[in-house]
Amino acid sequence: MKRKLKMGMVGGGIGAFIGTIHRIAATMDGQVELVCGAFSSTAEKSKASGEELFLSPDRVYGDFEEMITKEKALPEGERMDFVSIVTPNHMHFAPSKMALENGFAVVCDKPLAFTLEQAQELRDLVHKTGLPFCITYNYNGYPMVKQARDMIKEGRIGKIRKVIVEYPQGWLNDRLEDTGQKQAAWRTDPSKAGIANCMGDIGTHAANLAEYVTGLEISEMCADLTSFVGGRELEDDGNVLLHFNNGAKGILHASQISVGEENNLHIRVYGETGGLTWNQLEPNTLTYKTSDTVQLLRTAVGPISGNASLHTRTPAGHPEGYIEAFANVYLNFVNTLRSHIAGEEPDERYLDFPTVDEGVRGMAFIKTVVAAGNSDQKWYPYEEY
Repeated sequence: MKRKLKMGMVGGGIGAFIGTIHRIAATMDGQVELVCGAFSSTAEKSKASGEELFLSPDRVYGDFEEMITKEKALPEGERMDFVSIVTPNHMHFAPSKMALENGFAVVCDKPLAFTLEQAQELRDLVHKTGLPFCITYNYNGYPMVKQARDMIKEGRIGKIRKVIVEYPQGWLNDRLEDTGQKQAAWRTDPSKAGIANCMGDIGTHAANLAEYVTGLEISEMCADLTSFVGGRELEDDGNVLLHFNNGAKGILHASQISVGEENNLHIRVYGETGGLTWNQLEPNTLTYKTSDTVQLLRTAVGPISGNASLHTRTPAGHPEGYIEAFANVYLNFVNTLRSHIAGEEPDERYLDFPTVDEGVRGMAFIKTVVAAGNSDQKWYPYEEY
């Protein structure tokens, strides 16, 4: 197929931060073009957003139902090839389900759905249709995160014993939701965010990163969740002890009231013979330690793994940042979708993106950590129910 893949978007209109990120990431490598969208819960805002994006007025829709129905009626090659869903949590399920039922592949912002049961339904539908489905746990896209994963697979640090993953922010230290700030308002509203705020927004990123890098699965947890800001219904801070399925122990800390912190995502993994440390604030560096050596591995500086190199765009010394990592997730999904459309087996290298299965585990994490935080039981089993 010698053309760009065509993307439709649900949500992400004027003033929506994550929609812009998705559009930049999807189009960064010249493989995708945005052709249509239903960008807002109101037709007027959707139309205005479409005008800002220079889309043809007849491809800007009032709602996702209209978009999917009318796009399906267009000839193949003209209609959208996949849909990107960038709405608040409560609006992930319905457009994902309708898109899959009408033959469209999906990229969905995390978390996958509003409830675990919805996520399981989407997983079953993806497996039934065979359509590619991507959930944007985008931190997996950093080259040095992939380097860490590859080193662990190769046994470079031995059997894993301890995992520490942290994601502190400070932006919700005050009642920002009362000021009309849209991002704060929906994240702290149970009717839109679901059963969790901090853990659904960033805690699930931390859990996914820990499992992706180590290749392990969280098996049970002990959680302490708190809403420090008065009047806030959902938690804004969480501290979680983890057990992994190989016997390793872990700590997960996620917070939105850590004053002065921005997006300080940080992971440390310790095995029997070595340790690895990566911090998003210095994304080009992975620190590798043994009992008698410390080595700094750098993006685009050899020797690094083939997978890390594959996901590096710029020469050494140029930061591979948040949007590039996001773009890596899109690029792998797009290459897989191209193979699907052509009826071919995808290149195994491009299957390295979070799928609906990771989305279900993310929803199971949210359900389990909230249950553990509300329970007097010390260890709460992590299950996909």
